[in-house]
Amino acid sequence: MQLSKAEEQLMQLLWKHKRAIMKDLIEAYPKPKPATTTIATLLKRMQDKGFVEYKQEGRSREYFPLVKKKDYFSKQVNGLIKSFFNNDTAQFASFFTQETNLTKAQLEELKKIIDSEIKKKK
Repeated sequence: MQLSKAEEQLMQLLWKHKRAIMKDLIEAYPKPKPATTTIATLLKRMQDKGFVEYKQEGRSREYFPLVKKKDYFSKQVNGLIKSFFNNDTAQFASFFTQETNLTKAQLEELKKIIDSEIKKKK
């Protein structure tokens, strides 16, 4: 299941806050801030999709994510690789390193990360 752009923006705020009431979420948005009803609708849709849940605290609802940011991001990246690069991770890596204008230092850091992962697989 995937989030819309607006839902993803709200989910980013929930991941950052871990738990938040409506007031906290609205305050976290940049200006112009969305209407309370807009946020409520997004939260309901996200709840229906299984991304968010809430705990009733008096008259307020405290919302919290059910999906970890890392898990969601991993699924999105894997979907991108599958859809746009025919499930070819080497093609994705080639595109990423050539088209993102990485500096030599950034490429060297990336190489260290890859070398470290290779050592873990042995």
